[in-house]
Amino acid sequence: MIKKLVLVFIALFAIQSYGQNGTASPYSFYGIGSTNFKGSVENRSMGGLGIYKDSVHINFQNPATFAGNNLEGWNNESRPVKFTVGGSGTSSKLETSGSSDKTKSANFDYLALSIPVGKFGFGLGLQPYSSVGYKLENRDAEENLEYRYTGEGGLNKVFLSFGYQITKSLSVGMQADYDFGNIQNSTINFAYNDEGQFLERQTKEYTRSDLSGLNFNIGLHYQEMITDKLELQGSLTYTPETDLTSKNQRTFSTIIVDVDTESELIYNQIEADLVASGLDETDLTLPSKLSIGAGLGEPRKWFAGVEYTTQNTGDFFNPLYSNTGATYEDASKFSLGGFFIPEYNSFAKSWKRMTYRAGMRFENTGLVINNQTIKEFGMSFGVGIPVGNMFSNANIGLEFGKRGTTNANLVKENFVSFQLSLSLNDRWFQKRKYD
Repeated sequence: MIKKLVLVFIALFAIQSYGQNGTASPYSFYGIGSTNFKGSVENRSMGGLGIYKDSVHINFQNPATFAGNNLEGWNNESRPVKFTVGGSGTSSKLETSGSSDKTKSANFDYLALSIPVGKFGFGLGLQPYSSVGYKLENRDAEENLEYRYTGEGGLNKVFLSFGYQITKSLSVGMQADYDFGNIQNSTINFAYNDEGQFLERQTKEYTRSDLSGLNFNIGLHYQEMITDKLELQGSLTYTPETDLTSKNQRTFSTIIVDVDTESELIYNQIEADLVASGLDETDLTLPSKLSIGAGLGEPRKWFAGVEYTTQNTGDFFNPLYSNTGATYEDASKFSLGGFFIPEYNSFAKSWKRMTYRAGMRFENTGLVINNQTIKEFGMSFGVGIPVGNMFSNANIGLEFGKRGTTNANLVKENFVSFQLSLSLNDRWFQKRKYD
């Protein structure tokens, strides 16, 4: 047990040291940034499916999956305590109608623990909710630099989940999230003299929002053998609309900028009176979300399923950023995927015990810019490699996808994302056979 906990914290330290920028997407300019995937590497490798439940993996997407049946291999006495930690790195090619560029980013994705207690199951952990990380420039017809936009930060969540097994087939659960973080945005307006020469002093606007609040997620999960070998699994989750508190500040500065090194020296600074305009503390509305899915499979052999998610993103609103030029419509996502295990109890050939995953997703993000709906597509693959006993594993995932469009002077992103996680399982307490 101690050795496995040490492995988890080593992995967490390595991911956190490497993953300093959660995103480099220009679309993180809008709203609360690019929303992070809420599931595990195992989920993401199956197109984002959040409907599958077993006794050795944590499913963050449905709190009902924290409850479950005991393991036959442990004489039906218990289920394992589960620990998992994951991170990812993304390489993107950004394309416009006339140019292209490349970016890289890395991210800590999650750390979680699941504890079984009879028919109950509890879980707690930490996940990023959204990420902001962009640097954009706007130039005039003569290629003179007019504006530079930069942003960083994001929203994180600490979650506590509770699941209860009503019957052998049906479980219910609830998750409470405490969301916190900050978003920082700045804009530099570059000016020139009559001869077109770059002025020594420029104007910069800086805005910071510190966010916090609670939201909840409720779920149902159904799991039943419908033949001797065939199992049906179904999932339903709902997240009600909630408001986060946003404490805001804004400053205007006169700065001296070195265009080549991008270094800045503040010459003069004043703080905007947001109290007078009622913007010092605002409510940021996170929209409600509903997911439903089902799938069929043979336990410890294969599974295939589909899931549909809809979110009332049209209700998203933050008055502090109402002038960004973006609007919102209701978002949706369709996912399909599954896994295959050649022979889960093979000791002679370890590759037969590996879990092979694949899937794809089609998503309308709900973001609308210049009358263009921003859509996203991803195709994913993954493998679960047994580590130590048969219940622990390392998971590797790879996703190829695209986001956005080059129409209406927008940016299309072609990205490749690599994910890595450790999923470790063991008994928390063991009964002594001898005193």
